[in-house]
Amino acid sequence: MSGPSKKDVKAWFDARGWKPFPFQKAVWDAALAGQSGLLHANTGAGKTFAVWLAALQRGSLTKGRMTGLRTLWITPMRALAADTQRALEESAAQLAPDWTVGARTGDTGSAERARQSRSWPSALVTTPESLSLLLSHAAAQEQFKHLDMIVIDEWHELMASKRGVQVQLALARLRTWRPGLVIWGVSATMGDLDLARQVLLGGEGGENSGVLVEGDTKKQIVVDSLIPKDVSRFPWGGHLGLQMLKPVIDEIEHYDATLVFTNTRAQSEIWYQNILEARPDWAGVIALHHGSLAREVRDWVEMGLKKGELKAVICTASLDLGVDFLPVERVLQVGSAKGIARLLQRAGRSGHAPGRVSRVTLVPTNSMEILEAAAAKVAVAQRRIEGRYVPNKPFDVLVQHLVTVALGGGFRSAELFEEVRRAWSYRELDEEEWQWALDFVARGGQSLTVYPEYRRVLPDEEGVYRVPDVGIGRRHRMGIGTIVSDATIQVKYVSGGRIGSMEESFISRLKQGDHFLFGGRILEFIRVHEMTAFVKRATGSRGAIARWQGAKMPMSSELAHAALEQLRQAEAGRFEGPEMQAIRPLVEIQQKWSALPTIDTLVLESMKSREGWHLFVYPFAGRSVHMGLASLFAWRIGRVQPITFSIAVNDYGFELMAPEPVDWASMFAGATGLEVPLFDTAHLLEDVLASLNATQLSQQRFREVARIAGLVFQGYPGQPKSNRQVQASSSLFFEVFRKHDAGNLLLTQAQREVLEQELELKRLRDTLEELHARKVAYRVVKRATPFGFALMVERFREKVSTEKLNDRVARMVRELEKAAAV
Repeated sequence: MSGPSKKDVKAWFDARGWKPFPFQKAVWDAALAGQSGLLHANTGAGKTFAVWLAALQRGSLTKGRMTGLRTLWITPMRALAADTQRALEESAAQLAPDWTVGARTGDTGSAERARQSRSWPSALVTTPESLSLLLSHAAAQEQFKHLDMIVIDEWHELMASKRGVQVQLALARLRTWRPGLVIWGVSATMGDLDLARQVLLGGEGGENSGVLVEGDTKKQIVVDSLIPKDVSRFPWGGHLGLQMLKPVIDEIEHYDATLVFTNTRAQSEIWYQNILEARPDWAGVIALHHGSLAREVRDWVEMGLKKGELKAVICTASLDLGVDFLPVERVLQVGSAKGIARLLQRAGRSGHAPGRVSRVTLVPTNSMEILEAAAAKVAVAQRRIEGRYVPNKPFDVLVQHLVTVALGGGFRSAELFEEVRRAWSYRELDEEEWQWALDFVARGGQSLTVYPEYRRVLPDEEGVYRVPDVGIGRRHRMGIGTIVSDATIQVKYVSGGRIGSMEESFISRLKQGDHFLFGGRILEFIRVHEMTAFVKRATGSRGAIARWQGAKMPMSSELAHAALEQLRQAEAGRFEGPEMQAIRPLVEIQQKWSALPTIDTLVLESMKSREGWHLFVYPFAGRSVHMGLASLFAWRIGRVQPITFSIAVNDYGFELMAPEPVDWASMFAGATGLEVPLFDTAHLLEDVLASLNATQLSQQRFREVARIAGLVFQGYPGQPKSNRQVQASSSLFFEVFRKHDAGNLLLTQAQREVLEQELELKRLRDTLEELHARKVAYRVVKRATPFGFALMVERFREKVSTEKLNDRVARMVRELEKAAAV
C-alpha cells in the first residue's frame, strides 16, 4: 500500500481546475512531518480533503508495500459513516487505487465484521462506541499494529460529552501501542480552540502538543430574519408560532431545496403537518427528519436531499452535522437557535462548498426572539462563538474503560494509570481515585463484594488484570458506550411496518382510541405489547403532539450578552436594523413602565395582583441559571421569612410570587437580616443543594451513570429490560451506595453532573458576580410589563389547559394594550 506524493495531489487538483487552500497545504505539510493537530474551518470549506489527503500522502512515506489498517476516521454519528465512506472512496480511487475504505458501526452486519477481521481495509470509518468495541478484543493490539493516522471528525460535537471522553481514552490506548501516531481533529464553529486542541491531544507539552490550523477562507455567512407583520408588545412563548406559516411557505416556494430547522422534535412535527395542510400539493416533495424516526425513513430523506428530489425538509439537530447536501439553497431556523455555534453550524448546511454564501433566516416564534435575532446577527458578525464544557474525571466512563481494556489483552495497574492520565479529562486523576476505580471493577467496591457478577476484572498470577468470565465479557460488550437515551418504545402499525420510537412517558399517558401526531401522520393508539406501541392511521385532523425530553435549550452567555448590548443601545434611543425597529414599541413600553435591563443594570419589578405579590428579575442568563437563581433566592429569603414561593423562569428572567408581602427592595440592598446575602457566592454550593431537591435530581442522573458504569444491564437483543426494571435497579444501587458506601465516586459524580450540567453551577456563580456588580433598578409597577408578562404566561402554562391559557392570555393582552394606549 502506498500513497500519492505532493506532486500527485497537485496534479489531481489541477485536473479539476481547483487550487488548494493554504490551510489544506498546512495540514498536509504538518501531517507529513509527523505532527498532530486541530483543523478549524467553516462548514463546507474543504476540511475533508485537508485531512484525508494528508492521510493518503503519509502512505508515500512507507518503505515498500504495507497492508493492514492505516487510517481510522472517527465520526460522531453512525448515520454519517456510509456517507463519509463514499466521499473517501471517490478520491482514493484516483489518488491511491490500492487503498480500500470500510465502515464499522452498529449498523455493520456480522458478515461484514467477520470479513474485516480477516482482512482490514486501509481506512476504517467508525464511531466512538465501535472503536471501544474493537479495543475490547484480545487481538486489538495486533489489529492496530500498522495504524498511522487518526482523524476525529466534528470534534466540536464530541468534545463536550462523555463520548468525547471515550475517544480521549481510546486515543491514549492507541498512542501507547503506536507512539508515533498522527492524530488530527476536524472542527467548525468552536470557541476556545486552544482548549479543544489540548483536549484532543491530551494537553502534553513540547512537540506532542500539536499544531492549530485555521481555515483562512472567509466564508460569507448571511443572517437575516422573517419579521412578522404584527409584533405584539406583550410577548409570550410561541405566540407568533404558526402566524409565520405563510412567510415560511413563501420562502420554501422560491427555492429548490430548503432546510427548516426546529429546536424540538415536537415542533418539527407541528410545522410539517401544518405546511402539508396548507400545501397538499407538496406531498412527497417535503419531508420530516428527526432522531425518533426509523433509520430507513431518515436514509430516504437524506438521499432525497442529495439527489435534489425534495423541496424542503423540516428537521431538528439530526441534520446539524456532516452530511453534504450541495443542493440545499436556504436554511430557515424556527425559533431562536439559543447559541451562536449552533446557528453557524446550521447556516453552513446551505452553500455547503468553498466560495458559496451560507445564509440562515431566523423565524421568531415570539417577540422576544426578535431581540435574540438582532443579537445573533451582531454576534455572528463578530464570531463570538461559545466555548465547550469538557467533562472532568467521569468515573462511569473510566470504570467502563477498565473492563474494556481488561478484555482487550489485559493491563497492569501502574502502566494503565499513567496511560489514562494522558487523557485530558483524567490529567488530575490521583492514586486514591484510581485505586477506587480499580477496586470497584475488581470486587464491586465496599458494598457489592458478596456478588460475584461485580468482580469483573481480576489480576492473574503475573499481576495482569483480565476479565475472568466469558459471560461478563459478553454483557460488557453489549453495554459499551456512553449514549444513554430516555426510555423509548417502538411505534408500529398493526398491519406491519415500523414508524420509529418515542418516549415511554408519552405513550403511557395514551388510552386506546387516542389520536396523536408522529412522523407527520395522525395516528390512533391501539395497544402496547412488549415495548411496542401498535397504531393505525387515524381519520381525524388533530392529535396530541408527542413530547420529547430535553426540549428546552438555554440561551448561551454569548447570545445573552449580545441581547443586553442591543437593549443598552435601545436605552440610548438607537434601534439599528429591522429586528430592533420591529420590537421598538415593545421596548419603549418596557422602558416607560419600568426600565431596560442592560449589561450594567439589573432590573427588578414588584407588583401586587389578585394572585399575590410578584417579583420579576431580568438577569438574561438562560433558563437553567434562572431556575438555580430563583430557587437560591427563595431559599435564602425563606430562612428569615418563612414563606412559600411560586417560581416561573424563561431565558430572560424569573418570577417569584409570594402569598404575602416581601420587602424586596431591602432584600436586594442587603439591608435586612439575611443569613446569607442574595448575591453571595461563598456559600453557593451548599445553598443550591439545599434549595433544590438535589437528592431526587442526583438519583435521576445516577441512572445514566450506573448504566455507563456497567451496573445496570439493559437486557439481551430481543429481550430488553423494561424501563421500570432499569429504574428499579439503578434506584436500588443508589440507596445501597448512599447508606453503605457514601464515598462511592459514582454517587458524587451524579451530584456533580447535576450541578455542572443541569444547573450550570459555574455559570450561576459567574452570573451572581455579574449581578452584584450591576446597579439595581428597582421598580414598583402597577401592571405586568412586556418582559414580566412573558414570565406570568410561563407560570399559567403549568396550571391550565391550552384552550384556557389562550383565553386568559388574550384577555390580559387586551387589558394591557388598553393601558399602553393611554
